[in-house]
Amino acid sequence: MDTATLREFTARFATAEEIDNWDKHVTANPNGGNMLQSDAYAAVKDGNGWLVRRLVIETAEYSSYNLLLEKKFPVLGRLWYLIKGPDAAAVEDIKPMLTAVARLAREQKMNVFTIKIEPDVVESPEVVAQLKVAGLVKAPNIQSNDSTAILDTSKPSNEVLRSISSRARNAVRRAEREGCEVRQEEAGEQSYRKLYALMQNTVNAKGAMPLRSYDYYAKFWNGFSSRGQGHFFFVYEDGQPSVGAFVINYGAKATYKDGGSTQNRKQYGDSHLTQWAAIQRMQELGCVEYDFCGTPSAARIKDKTHPLYGMGLFKTSFTKTVTDFVGCYDLVLSPLRYKLWLKGGEKVFRRLETMRTGGQFY
Repeated sequence: MDTATLREFTARFATAEEIDNWDKHVTANPNGGNMLQSDAYAAVKDGNGWLVRRLVIETAEYSSYNLLLEKKFPVLGRLWYLIKGPDAAAVEDIKPMLTAVARLAREQKMNVFTIKIEPDVVESPEVVAQLKVAGLVKAPNIQSNDSTAILDTSKPSNEVLRSISSRARNAVRRAEREGCEVRQEEAGEQSYRKLYALMQNTVNAKGAMPLRSYDYYAKFWNGFSSRGQGHFFFVYEDGQPSVGAFVINYGAKATYKDGGSTQNRKQYGDSHLTQWAAIQRMQELGCVEYDFCGTPSAARIKDKTHPLYGMGLFKTSFTKTVTDFVGCYDLVLSPLRYKLWLKGGEKVFRRLETMRTGGQFY
């Protein structure tokens, strides 16, 4: 799109009808929305350190529905975080979209000092240059899947199986031959406890990122499952859960959100078979892509010192390509207050919140 013909946008908060049908609207966004913009995720975040607002950004050609997370700080004012947004039809639309959002903040006298964004736009030198021209400042990434492995599941399952690496395919087939069985189980405390224990086991063994609290995950899993968007898969060894996965279907996108396993298992290929069972179920639910949700960046996928190296190796056995999204950028509305935020304000408020709640800031 020529910069001389930039679209004009308006921004407003959603109506009661739009909130009631939120997922229908979000999944009709130009890029199909994201599960972190969903009604279920709004319910998880609302009151959990954030005020959730629902934002509609419109132009003549389309409407974009986005969750807006808000925190309020003494002296600084409000931080707005457009999680996985804005959902834009073209990267050129981001600047006029944010102009509309900033105008809304001003008109509503909301005292917003910065708007944090993380659109699902694939990173490239051209895109980064455009975001810089739009006046955006690069900020540290927040979400675990700003670099990720995405499998195209739009073809019949036999073709999808042929598309994955021979290593993964052989693992799936051997696990099937040797009688490994994946069970899809109902949501509820029993499933939640089992998966959380498997996740703790993996974190303890691999020294990965610390988990949020059990209550946070239970609320998260229940939110998606109760809306028909969350599914549990387990494999057992000697009568005990040995591999577990929680997978989300949101619109046409599937996301392998959480998983864990016991160490030194006897069943070869059980993790691969768990994923394959989940992929097939997501296909039945109409998903045309499967996001493995978090790998090292493309530049570091072979770096054995990266904390996600092992995870990246497993996930890229299904799809070689690593997708690097642009990650987080800030639109600065008050340079002075933003400077205070960078000079230590963010660090202080993050520490205070962790001390107060025991939870993560973002």
